[in-house]
Amino acid sequence: MASVGTHKQPAKARKEEAKKAIRASIDTYNQSPRKVRLVTDLVKGKKADEAIAELSFLSKRAAEPVKKLIQSAVANAKSRGENTDNLRIEDIRVDSAGMLVRFMPRAMGRAAPIRKRRSRIVVRLSTDSK
Repeated sequence: MASVGTHKQPAKARKEEAKKAIRASIDTYNQSPRKVRLVTDLVKGKKADEAIAELSFLSKRAAEPVKKLIQSAVANAKSRGENTDNLRIEDIRVDSAGMLVRFMPRAMGRAAPIRKRRSRIVVRLSTDSK
């Protein structure tokens, strides 16, 4: 019978790698994930300082929180003693963080839901080996 887990690394190695990862996250940001992904797709895979410069001039509402999140991840790397000049955005992920549902009165005594969507943003940096 084949083993259940099909991961290439053992669980212990994955945990060690997760501890070493340079990460930062926003748990609840009040904008829909679809709109935030437009911003994060622009900076995915770029160097951290290039991404920060690009987000400074982007006219989307999500640009400022994403820029601050990348700056926070760079500060986390600096506090660990990493060289911040060669940091690259390895992964930036936007997921749904649930939604706040409110109701709006409609005709004939009915109510219609208003879904205020929220996002969870996670960024992971890596040192550029080039």
